[in-house]
Amino acid sequence: MQSEKMCVALLFGGMSSEHEVSRVSVGNFVNNIDREKYEVLTVGITKEGRWLYTEATAAQMADGSWEELAGNMPCVISPDRADHGMILFTPEGHVEKLHIDVVIPVLHGLWGEDGTVQGLLELAGIPYVGCGVLASAVCMDKAVANALFEANGVPHTKWLAANRWEIESDLEGVCEGVEKKLGWPVFVKPANAGSSVGISKVNSRDELKKAIDLALENDRKVVFEAFVDGQEVECAVIGSDPAVATRPGEILAGAEFYTYDDKYKNGVSQTVIPAHLPEAKLDEVKTYAAMAYTALNCEGLARCDFFVEKGTGRVLINEINTFPGFTAISMYPKLMEHEGLPVPALIDRLIELALERKEKQHG
Repeated sequence: MQSEKMCVALLFGGMSSEHEVSRVSVGNFVNNIDREKYEVLTVGITKEGRWLYTEATAAQMADGSWEELAGNMPCVISPDRADHGMILFTPEGHVEKLHIDVVIPVLHGLWGEDGTVQGLLELAGIPYVGCGVLASAVCMDKAVANALFEANGVPHTKWLAANRWEIESDLEGVCEGVEKKLGWPVFVKPANAGSSVGISKVNSRDELKKAIDLALENDRKVVFEAFVDGQEVECAVIGSDPAVATRPGEILAGAEFYTYDDKYKNGVSQTVIPAHLPEAKLDEVKTYAAMAYTALNCEGLARCDFFVEKGTGRVLINEINTFPGFTAISMYPKLMEHEGLPVPALIDRLIELALERKEKQHG
Protein backbone atom coordinates (compact mmCIF):
# COMPACT_ATOMS: atom_id res chain seq x y z
CA MET A 1 0.00 0.00 0.00
CA GLN A 2 1.17 3.52 -0.80
CA SER A 3 0.54 4.68 2.76
CA GLU A 4 2.80 1.96 4.18
CA LYS A 5 5.82 3.10 2.20
CA MET A 6 8.39 5.37 3.76
CA CYS A 7 8.57 8.73 1.95
CA VAL A 8 12.13 9.58 0.89
CA ALA A 9 13.03 12.94 -0.61
CA LEU A 10 16.12 13.12 -2.85
CA LEU A 11 17.73 16.55 -3.17
CA PHE A 12 20.05 17.16 -6.12
CA GLY A 13 21.74 19.92 -8.10
CA GLY A 14 22.61 22.85 -5.90
CA MET A 15 24.51 26.09 -6.33
CA SER A 16 28.05 24.74 -6.03
CA SER A 17 30.64 24.12 -8.72
CA GLU A 18 29.73 20.42 -8.40
CA HIS A 19 26.13 20.90 -9.55
CA GLU A 20 26.59 18.67 -12.59
CA VAL A 21 28.11 15.81 -10.58
CA SER A 22 25.17 15.89 -8.17
CA ARG A 23 22.78 15.53 -11.10
CA VAL A 24 24.57 12.33 -12.12
CA SER A 25 24.97 11.03 -8.55
CA VAL A 26 21.25 11.29 -7.84
CA GLY A 27 20.51 9.01 -10.78
CA ASN A 28 22.24 6.17 -8.96
CA PHE A 29 19.74 6.62 -6.13
CA VAL A 30 16.76 7.02 -8.46
CA ASN A 31 17.67 3.86 -10.38
CA ASN A 32 18.54 1.69 -7.37
CA ILE A 33 16.20 2.65 -4.51
CA ASP A 34 13.63 -0.04 -3.71
CA ARG A 35 10.24 1.30 -4.89
CA GLU A 36 8.47 -1.49 -2.98
CA LYS A 37 9.72 0.06 0.28
CA TYR A 38 9.92 3.75 -0.52
CA GLU A 39 7.83 6.46 -2.09
CA VAL A 40 10.39 8.74 -3.73
CA LEU A 41 10.11 12.50 -4.18
CA THR A 42 12.81 14.34 -6.13
CA VAL A 43 13.69 17.99 -5.60
CA GLY A 44 16.12 19.75 -7.90
CA ILE A 45 17.96 22.88 -6.82
CA THR A 46 19.02 25.08 -9.72
CA LYS A 47 22.36 26.88 -9.88
CA GLU A 48 20.44 30.05 -9.03
CA GLY A 49 19.09 28.42 -5.87
CA ARG A 50 15.47 27.69 -6.91
CA TRP A 51 13.94 24.57 -5.35
CA LEU A 52 11.67 22.65 -7.73
CA TYR A 53 9.73 19.46 -7.15
CA THR A 54 10.20 17.41 -10.31
CA GLU A 55 9.19 14.05 -11.72
CA ALA A 56 12.18 13.98 -14.07
CA THR A 57 13.89 10.74 -15.05
CA ALA A 58 17.48 10.03 -14.07
CA ALA A 59 18.55 10.85 -17.64
CA GLN A 60 16.75 14.22 -17.55
CA MET A 61 18.39 15.03 -14.23
CA ALA A 62 21.81 14.09 -15.57
CA ASP A 63 21.63 16.20 -18.74
CA GLY A 64 20.02 19.21 -17.06
CA SER A 65 16.81 19.12 -19.11
CA TRP A 66 14.82 18.48 -15.91
CA GLU A 67 14.70 22.23 -15.32
CA GLU A 68 12.48 22.75 -18.38
CA LEU A 69 9.79 20.17 -17.53
CA ALA A 70 6.26 21.57 -17.49
CA GLY A 71 5.24 19.64 -14.36
CA ASN A 72 7.92 21.14 -12.09
CA MET A 73 6.56 22.97 -9.05
CA PRO A 74 8.27 25.42 -6.70
CA CYS A 75 8.68 23.89 -3.25
CA VAL A 76 10.41 24.34 0.09
CA ILE A 77 11.31 22.06 2.95
CA SER A 78 9.57 23.69 5.87
CA PRO A 79 11.63 24.38 9.00
CA ASP A 80 8.36 24.16 10.96
CA ARG A 81 8.38 20.82 12.76
CA ALA A 82 4.60 20.64 12.63
CA ASP A 83 4.87 20.30 8.84
CA HIS A 84 7.61 17.63 8.93
CA GLY A 85 8.04 17.83 5.21
CA MET A 86 7.71 19.77 2.04
CA ILE A 87 5.40 22.54 0.92
CA LEU A 88 4.45 22.56 -2.77
CA PHE A 89 3.15 25.60 -4.61
CA THR A 90 0.87 24.30 -7.36
CA PRO A 91 0.21 26.01 -10.72
CA GLU A 92 -3.36 26.66 -9.55
CA GLY A 93 -2.06 28.76 -6.69
CA HIS A 94 -2.69 26.16 -4.01
CA VAL A 95 -0.34 25.13 -1.23
CA GLU A 96 0.12 21.41 -0.57
CA LYS A 97 1.97 19.78 2.30
CA LEU A 98 3.80 16.49 1.76
CA HIS A 99 5.05 14.50 4.76
CA ILE A 100 8.68 13.34 4.43
CA ASP A 101 10.17 10.52 6.52
CA VAL A 102 13.80 10.94 5.48
CA VAL A 103 15.86 13.17 3.16
CA ILE A 104 18.87 12.09 1.12
CA PRO A 105 20.76 15.31 0.27
CA VAL A 106 22.68 14.16 -2.82
CA LEU A 107 24.49 17.49 -2.92
CA HIS A 108 28.22 18.02 -3.33
CA GLY A 109 30.20 21.08 -2.30
CA LEU A 110 29.00 24.41 -0.91
CA TRP A 111 25.36 25.01 0.06
CA GLY A 112 24.66 21.31 0.31
CA GLU A 113 27.56 19.32 1.72
CA ASP A 114 28.76 22.06 4.09
CA GLY A 115 26.16 21.94 6.88
CA THR A 116 23.71 24.47 5.44
CA VAL A 117 21.07 22.01 4.23
CA GLN A 118 21.80 19.79 7.22
CA GLY A 119 20.94 22.74 9.49
CA LEU A 120 17.61 23.22 7.71
CA LEU A 121 16.78 19.53 8.19
CA GLU A 122 17.74 19.70 11.88
CA LEU A 123 15.35 22.63 12.32
CA ALA A 124 12.64 20.68 10.50
CA GLY A 125 13.24 17.59 12.63
CA ILE A 126 13.50 15.43 9.50
CA PRO A 127 16.03 12.56 9.54
CA TYR A 128 18.62 12.77 6.78
CA VAL A 129 21.38 10.65 5.32
CA GLY A 130 24.97 11.64 5.96
CA CYS A 131 27.00 13.77 8.33
CA GLY A 132 25.51 16.35 10.67
CA VAL A 133 25.98 20.12 10.69
CA LEU A 134 29.32 20.24 12.49
CA ALA A 135 31.12 17.48 10.59
CA SER A 136 29.78 18.74 7.25
CA ALA A 137 31.04 22.27 7.93
CA VAL A 138 34.39 21.17 9.34
CA CYS A 139 35.22 18.78 6.50
CA MET A 140 34.30 21.41 3.89
CA ASP A 141 36.87 23.85 5.34
CA LYS A 142 40.28 22.35 4.55
CA ALA A 143 42.10 24.58 7.04
CA VAL A 144 39.81 23.66 9.96
CA ALA A 145 39.90 19.98 8.97
CA ASN A 146 43.72 20.00 8.79
CA ALA A 147 43.95 21.59 12.25
CA LEU A 148 41.65 18.93 13.68
CA PHE A 149 43.55 16.11 12.00
CA GLU A 150 46.71 17.39 13.68
CA ALA A 151 44.98 17.76 17.06
CA ASN A 152 43.78 14.16 16.87
CA GLY A 153 47.03 12.57 15.74
CA VAL A 154 45.96 11.83 12.17
CA PRO A 155 49.10 12.34 10.03
CA HIS A 156 48.81 15.06 7.40
CA THR A 157 51.18 16.77 5.00
CA LYS A 158 52.69 20.12 6.05
CA TRP A 159 50.31 23.00 5.39
CA LEU A 160 49.53 26.70 5.89
CA ALA A 161 46.42 28.84 5.43
CA ALA A 162 45.85 32.55 4.81
CA ASN A 163 42.74 34.74 4.61
CA ARG A 164 42.11 37.21 1.81
CA TRP A 165 42.92 40.20 4.05
CA GLU A 166 46.27 38.66 5.06
CA ILE A 167 47.14 38.03 1.41
CA GLU A 168 46.07 41.50 0.28
CA SER A 169 47.96 43.23 3.08
CA ASP A 170 51.19 41.23 2.72
CA LEU A 171 51.28 39.03 -0.38
CA GLU A 172 55.09 38.76 -0.38
CA GLY A 173 55.11 37.78 3.29
CA VAL A 174 52.54 35.04 2.71
CA CYS A 175 54.50 33.74 -0.28
CA GLU A 176 57.73 33.78 1.71
CA GLY A 177 56.09 31.82 4.52
CA VAL A 178 54.79 29.23 2.08
CA GLU A 179 58.17 28.84 0.39
CA LYS A 180 60.04 28.63 3.69
CA LYS A 181 57.79 26.07 5.40
CA LEU A 182 56.59 23.97 2.48
CA GLY A 183 59.19 24.24 -0.29
CA TRP A 184 58.33 23.42 -3.91
CA PRO A 185 56.14 22.18 -5.40
CA VAL A 186 53.07 23.33 -3.44
CA PHE A 187 49.37 22.72 -3.89
CA VAL A 188 47.22 25.84 -3.58
CA LYS A 189 43.54 25.30 -2.77
CA PRO A 190 40.46 27.33 -1.88
CA ALA A 191 39.65 26.36 1.73
CA ASN A 192 35.94 25.90 1.00
CA ALA A 193 35.43 24.78 -2.56
CA GLY A 194 34.38 21.45 -3.83
CA SER A 195 35.93 18.70 -5.83
CA SER A 196 39.38 19.70 -7.14
CA VAL A 197 37.99 23.11 -8.17
CA GLY A 198 40.37 26.09 -8.13
CA ILE A 199 43.38 23.94 -7.20
CA SER A 200 46.85 24.52 -8.64
CA LYS A 201 50.21 22.81 -8.35
CA VAL A 202 53.00 25.40 -8.45
CA ASN A 203 56.79 25.42 -8.60
CA SER A 204 57.75 29.09 -8.26
CA ARG A 205 56.85 32.39 -6.60
CA ASP A 206 55.24 33.74 -9.79
CA GLU A 207 53.11 30.62 -10.24
CA LEU A 208 52.17 30.80 -6.56
CA LYS A 209 50.76 34.33 -6.95
CA LYS A 210 48.64 33.30 -9.94
CA ALA A 211 47.41 30.24 -8.05
CA ILE A 212 46.45 32.40 -5.06
CA ASP A 213 44.35 34.62 -7.38
CA LEU A 214 42.59 31.54 -8.76
CA ALA A 215 41.91 30.14 -5.29
CA LEU A 216 40.53 33.49 -4.12
CA GLU A 217 37.99 33.38 -6.97
CA ASN A 218 36.47 30.38 -5.16
CA ASP A 219 36.89 31.34 -1.50
CA ARG A 220 38.21 34.04 0.81
CA LYS A 221 40.63 31.65 2.51
CA VAL A 222 43.48 29.79 0.80
CA VAL A 223 45.19 26.60 1.95
CA PHE A 224 48.75 25.71 0.96
CA GLU A 225 49.94 22.11 1.21
CA ALA A 226 53.35 20.58 0.63
CA PHE A 227 53.50 18.24 -2.35
CA VAL A 228 53.52 14.56 -1.46
CA ASP A 229 55.02 12.13 -3.95
CA GLY A 230 52.57 9.42 -3.12
CA GLN A 231 49.92 6.98 -4.17
CA GLU A 232 46.39 8.42 -3.84
CA VAL A 233 43.99 6.00 -2.17
CA GLU A 234 40.43 6.33 -0.88
CA CYS A 235 38.41 4.55 1.81
CA ALA A 236 34.64 4.41 2.19
CA VAL A 237 33.38 4.78 5.75
CA ILE A 238 29.85 4.09 6.95
CA GLY A 239 27.93 4.41 10.23
CA SER A 240 29.08 5.56 13.64
CA ASP A 241 29.35 3.93 17.08
CA PRO A 242 31.53 2.42 15.62
CA ALA A 243 32.44 3.71 12.18
CA VAL A 244 33.23 0.94 9.71
CA ALA A 245 35.86 1.63 7.03
CA THR A 246 36.67 -0.34 3.91
CA ARG A 247 40.16 -1.09 2.76
CA PRO A 248 41.23 1.56 0.25
CA GLY A 249 40.89 1.61 -3.48
CA GLU A 250 42.85 3.82 -5.82
CA ILE A 251 42.18 5.76 -8.96
CA LEU A 252 44.79 5.69 -11.68
CA ALA A 253 44.46 9.29 -12.79
CA GLY A 254 44.68 10.36 -16.39
CA ALA A 255 46.14 13.77 -15.50
CA GLU A 256 49.13 14.96 -13.44
CA PHE A 257 46.84 15.23 -10.46
CA TYR A 258 43.31 14.01 -10.13
CA THR A 259 41.24 16.80 -11.67
CA TYR A 260 37.52 17.51 -11.64
CA ASP A 261 37.23 16.48 -15.31
CA ASP A 262 39.20 13.30 -14.68
CA LYS A 263 36.84 12.39 -11.83
CA TYR A 264 33.55 13.07 -13.48
CA LYS A 265 33.69 13.95 -17.16
CA ASN A 266 36.28 12.42 -19.41
CA GLY A 267 36.39 8.86 -18.04
CA VAL A 268 40.19 8.64 -18.33
CA SER A 269 40.71 7.44 -14.75
CA GLN A 270 40.55 3.77 -13.73
CA THR A 271 39.37 2.39 -10.39
CA VAL A 272 41.43 -0.34 -8.69
CA ILE A 273 40.02 -2.15 -5.61
CA PRO A 274 41.83 -2.90 -3.39
CA ALA A 275 44.65 -0.43 -4.00
CA HIS A 276 48.05 -1.75 -5.05
CA LEU A 277 49.54 -1.80 -1.54
CA PRO A 278 50.87 -4.47 0.84
CA GLU A 279 48.26 -6.09 3.09
CA ALA A 280 49.56 -4.37 6.23
CA LYS A 281 49.47 -0.97 4.53
CA LEU A 282 45.87 -1.50 3.33
CA ASP A 283 44.88 -2.15 6.94
CA GLU A 284 46.84 0.87 8.20
CA VAL A 285 45.01 3.20 5.80
CA LYS A 286 41.68 1.63 6.81
CA THR A 287 42.48 2.23 10.50
CA TYR A 288 43.37 5.88 9.88
CA ALA A 289 40.16 6.35 7.85
CA ALA A 290 37.95 5.26 10.76
CA MET A 291 40.09 7.35 13.13
CA ALA A 292 39.83 10.53 11.02
CA TYR A 293 36.10 10.04 10.40
CA THR A 294 35.44 9.65 14.13
CA ALA A 295 37.73 12.55 15.10
CA LEU A 296 35.80 14.96 12.87
CA ASN A 297 32.43 13.74 14.20
CA CYS A 298 31.30 12.19 10.90
CA GLU A 299 28.18 10.04 10.77
CA GLY A 300 26.28 8.15 8.09
CA LEU A 301 28.87 8.10 5.33
CA ALA A 302 32.03 9.76 4.07
CA ARG A 303 34.98 9.06 1.83
CA CYS A 304 38.44 9.53 3.34
CA ASP A 305 41.25 10.28 0.87
CA PHE A 306 44.91 9.55 1.63
CA PHE A 307 48.42 9.65 0.21
CA VAL A 308 50.82 6.77 0.79
CA GLU A 309 54.20 8.41 0.39
CA LYS A 310 56.58 6.71 -2.00
CA GLY A 311 59.83 5.62 -0.40
CA THR A 312 58.75 6.14 3.21
CA GLY A 313 55.34 4.41 3.12
CA ARG A 314 53.93 7.16 5.36
CA VAL A 315 50.14 7.36 5.32
CA LEU A 316 48.94 10.99 5.16
CA ILE A 317 45.30 12.04 5.06
CA ASN A 318 44.32 14.46 2.31
CA GLU A 319 40.64 15.19 3.01
CA ILE A 320 37.23 13.84 3.95
CA ASN A 321 34.23 14.16 1.62
CA THR A 322 31.01 14.01 3.64
CA PHE A 323 28.75 13.31 0.65
CA PRO A 324 31.09 11.72 -1.86
CA GLY A 325 30.34 11.28 -5.54
CA PHE A 326 27.76 8.55 -6.06
CA THR A 327 27.87 8.09 -9.81
CA ALA A 328 28.19 4.64 -11.39
CA ILE A 329 31.98 5.15 -11.61
CA SER A 330 32.44 6.79 -8.19
CA MET A 331 34.74 5.19 -5.65
CA TYR A 332 32.38 5.21 -2.64
CA PRO A 333 29.65 2.92 -4.04
CA LYS A 334 32.28 0.77 -5.77
CA LEU A 335 34.17 0.23 -2.49
CA MET A 336 30.96 -0.62 -0.64
CA GLU A 337 29.94 -3.04 -3.39
CA HIS A 338 33.34 -4.70 -3.12
CA GLU A 339 32.58 -5.22 0.60
CA GLY A 340 29.33 -6.98 -0.28
CA LEU A 341 26.93 -4.05 -0.12
CA PRO A 342 25.54 -3.30 -3.61
CA VAL A 343 23.88 0.07 -4.18
CA PRO A 344 20.25 -0.94 -3.38
CA ALA A 345 21.33 -2.49 -0.04
CA LEU A 346 23.66 0.47 0.60
CA ILE A 347 20.75 2.90 0.19
CA ASP A 348 18.69 0.85 2.67
CA ARG A 349 21.56 0.94 5.16
CA LEU A 350 22.08 4.69 4.81
CA ILE A 351 18.37 5.30 5.43
CA GLU A 352 18.46 3.02 8.49
CA LEU A 353 21.43 4.97 9.86
CA ALA A 354 19.59 8.28 9.34
CA LEU A 355 16.60 7.01 11.31
CA GLU A 356 18.82 5.51 14.04
CA ARG A 357 20.63 8.81 14.54
CA LYS A 358 17.34 10.68 14.90
CA GLU A 359 16.26 8.14 17.52
CA LYS A 360 19.54 8.46 19.43
CA GLN A 361 19.48 12.26 19.37
CA HIS A 362 15.86 12.99 20.07
CA GLY A 363 14.21 9.75 21.14
